Amino acid sequence: MNTPRRQLGEARRWVVKIGSALITRDGQGLNRQAIGGWAQQIAALREQGKELVLVSSGAVAEGMGRLGWRRRPHALHELQAAAAVGQMGLIQAYESHFLAHGIHSAQILLTHEDMKDRGRYLNARTTLRSLLTLRVVPVVNENDTVATEEIRFGDNDTLAALVANLVEAELLVILTDQAGLYDRDPRTHQGARVMEQCAILDPALDRMAGPSIGALGRGGMITKIRAARRAARSGAATIIASGIETRVLERIASGQTVGTLLLPNSAPLAARKQWIANQLRPEGRLYLDAGAARVIREQGRSLLPVGVTRVEGDFRRGDMVICLDPQGEEVARGLVNYDTTEARRILGRPSTQLEGVLGYVDEPELIHRDNLALS
Repeated sequence: MNTPRRQLGEARRWVVKIGSALITRDGQGLNRQAIGGWAQQIAALREQGKELVLVSSGAVAEGMGRLGWRRRPHALHELQAAAAVGQMGLIQAYESHFLAHGIHSAQILLTHEDMKDRGRYLNARTTLRSLLTLRVVPVVNENDTVATEEIRFGDNDTLAALVANLVEAELLVILTDQAGLYDRDPRTHQGARVMEQCAILDPALDRMAGPSIGALGRGGMITKIRAARRAARSGAATIIASGIETRVLERIASGQTVGTLLLPNSAPLAARKQWIANQLRPEGRLYLDAGAARVIREQGRSLLPVGVTRVEGDFRRGDMVICLDPQGEEVARGLVNYDTTEARRILGRPSTQLEGVLGYVDEPELIHRDNLALS
């Protein structure tokens, strides 16, 4: 029987994310023995013909260890300093362990701006794919030394999902210190059990996930569910599993039931719409009437000015904005054809009146359907 687990075990391209709780020793630097174990497993998977991208936390924690800091700092400049110091040790550890198996690795540091700018996004995708073709293991991390609070991804779960979109991975594996996603909080319910398989859009997932309780990481289970939903936009399934379990990656590759499998509900988005949907920092908001929200959701139509009731933000032509229904629920994200001032002047008007209002007409749509990605 060719089950989903068996099919995903046979997937050729994986993204594997390793969290801070696994890769560090309670703030005392890197767990090099654990890194060696994952390198060994990745080497074994490569022998099976798989391509792997590694997204790894740990730079700040390693920097804290090297600097003798016992607590994670709150000041941004101190976090960036710790990341700069720790990144040296993190990449050295991976390089030495991969070289022991005859494998070259590469350091890739990304920020949100690399994903926001279309040219830089495509360059990152080309570089990652080239490294995979060369049989190099890319080790990806957020560029914490330059990312500010306004432009950071927020956690490496989100980064891993965006990388899965970039390389069009078939499987995202998020390794954590938990056995998977529980149906109830295991800290307060003795009978909590790990969910073996769920549809990624199941709303019950949000109720099951709780906040992170770790001191070093920024993400919790809710960030992992959101990451899985982002990864699903390019067709990737996600497995959330314990990185502490023996040979966990090899067991996943063999089709064993490990952790929680989250399966995509719908077909992958086109590459351009993936890029639009993954924009994390909208420049504005457009509030739609019920009719406009319905035709966008159900028919994938363009957004016309007549369907907009309110405009918020300060955006320019080509910026990404969020479209919201009358209840404030997100409907879609898209690249707008008019700036804030123009959008306010034409909201609620039919497209035939745009030239009379603005003195010109650029596009009849506020957002064309080709530049609109459903949420």
